[in-house]
Amino acid sequence: MSKVSYYTEEGLKKLREELNHLKDVERPKASQAIAEARDKGDLSENAEYDAAKEAQGMLEMKISKLEETLANARLIDESQLDNTKALVLSKVKIKNQTNGMIMTYTLVAESEADLAAGKISVNSPIGKGLLGKSVGDVAEINVPNGTMKFDILEITR
Repeated sequence: MSKVSYYTEEGLKKLREELNHLKDVERPKASQAIAEARDKGDLSENAEYDAAKEAQGMLEMKISKLEETLANARLIDESQLDNTKALVLSKVKIKNQTNGMIMTYTLVAESEADLAAGKISVNSPIGKGLLGKSVGDVAEINVPNGTMKFDILEITR
């Protein structure tokens, strides 16, 4: 059974671009590599041909997986989101109760997560712990070395 994933406009565009690149650029390259290897003689002892066929199989699997992801992708309508709770696409400012450190994260779909850019997945432990919280709430998040507590300071879009 397929899992529905939610994406921003930007995330959906990146997925489509990657799929188009694989189909329009990588697929012809793989076919060309197979043709070149085939021209080198006996296929039963041709390791280059086997490698090219295997690479093509992996590419086709990746294309198929991306097509399935796109088929089950849903665009998030930001105008319908509740600004009082931490949801997908919310920018959440939190304060670690242990060390007083203040951080701001944007909650995004798993495929759009980029910690360096401050985007964390809603499927990550911190993302899951923040979902549904409001300003003033305390998020208790279980991490491998115990439980961390964060004060929710601000939620914006």
